[in-house]
Amino acid sequence: MSEIHFASFIPAPWSRAASTARGSVGARLPRRLTQVALATGDAGAFALAYLVLMPFGTLIGGANFARVAILLATAVIVLHASARLYPGYRLQPCEQLRRRVLATCKVAAIAAFAAMLLTERPQLALAVVAFLALGLIGQPFMHWVAMQACRRLGLWGERAVILAGPNRAPALIDYFTRNWQHGLRPVPAGAPDMPGSTAACIAVIADETLLTTADLATARRHFSEIVLLADTPYFKVAGLRPADIDGQFGLRLATGEQRPDSALARRAADLAIAIPAALVSAPFLLLAAAAIYLVDPGPVFFRQPREGLAGRTIRVLKLRTMYRDAEQRLEALLATDAAARTEWSTHFKLKQDPRILPVVGHLLRSTSLDELPQLVNVIAGDMGIVGPRPFPEYHLNAMNAEFRHRRRSVIPGLTGLWQISERSDADLELQRQLDEFYIDNRSPWFDGHIVLRTIPAIFRRSGA
Repeated sequence: MSEIHFASFIPAPWSRAASTARGSVGARLPRRLTQVALATGDAGAFALAYLVLMPFGTLIGGANFARVAILLATAVIVLHASARLYPGYRLQPCEQLRRRVLATCKVAAIAAFAAMLLTERPQLALAVVAFLALGLIGQPFMHWVAMQACRRLGLWGERAVILAGPNRAPALIDYFTRNWQHGLRPVPAGAPDMPGSTAACIAVIADETLLTTADLATARRHFSEIVLLADTPYFKVAGLRPADIDGQFGLRLATGEQRPDSALARRAADLAIAIPAALVSAPFLLLAAAAIYLVDPGPVFFRQPREGLAGRTIRVLKLRTMYRDAEQRLEALLATDAAARTEWSTHFKLKQDPRILPVVGHLLRSTSLDELPQLVNVIAGDMGIVGPRPFPEYHLNAMNAEFRHRRRSVIPGLTGLWQISERSDADLELQRQLDEFYIDNRSPWFDGHIVLRTIPAIFRRSGA
């Protein structure tokens, strides 16, 4: 794609829109409202089915039927939501059909099971079948009504910049404009920004020439999401077949941004782990504090300013593992030992560190127990259980601005991918690779994997 001068596709206004969209709650609001509207439309279809059957209430079981009807309608909505049909953007029509049929079959299985349990009340079993049939018949119509309402209110779809050659871009813009139900509101590359728009800024790339690594990195910095468009019925794009990518219109490259629902679940999980862990570790911390005081009398805890979410300064709580004059000891060593200077500039740590307290200091650092007081930071909401470690300012100064910006996009953690893989044996470049991989791929399952791997990493005491 370099022949088409990729950089010319990304004017400054789009860059500002994308960076704003990534962090703006307003950018996600239209999608959330659309999801609610579609679910409400489906619920409305089953409400109408219930109203149709209400005149036969004395025959079909009254209150019992109402409970079964609510259960079935809820099951339909939950199954459609789990199939990502709310809103179902960027799914091929055949893929939407497949997901709807599968969801319907699952609901039918639930209804059949309910009917089997109601063999002694055949009227109620028949009413369940009739209710489900009427609701599923009315559902496509109500779903379409909800889509049209969202479109008229300006909620439907996500703004997408079409990145393609001059002979292809107009055809794609016309196609997605006419087929608005696909959920893309196309805009030609180089168009001026839309005043007041907070919709997510997606790049849809459609060109025979695949992106170079540099082009792709540039695109991911400027857009909240990238879609490498799959082949269409009208022309071959890049050999990507929709059937091979889960029925999507293209291969989706996301920025790993945190969604509000996942943020709430993540916070609940952090508290569920941090509060019991803090209670269990309190006796060990008291013993460690007493040992520190015996070796080097003075404060045993200290707070160090670190960079947190969105660049906010947080004060990280730690057990003191160094002499109180640690900085002077470090300066004296670096001034006289060239090998130590090289090691420090590469890792920002020293294997033979004169600042560390004998025995207790080394034990606490090798097992990372000196970090346990940061459970208080987790409970306070300044940190999470899993995330990139918050580094001191001198460590951050060695990173470029782009990497620091990426790290600020997520909450720092008590443990992370770096800690379970390389720990302090990793140089700055490997730290960047590990942190960026985590930021791009973070999920509850990934976090759980890191938490489980942290315990054996501590007992191995390697690379600390």
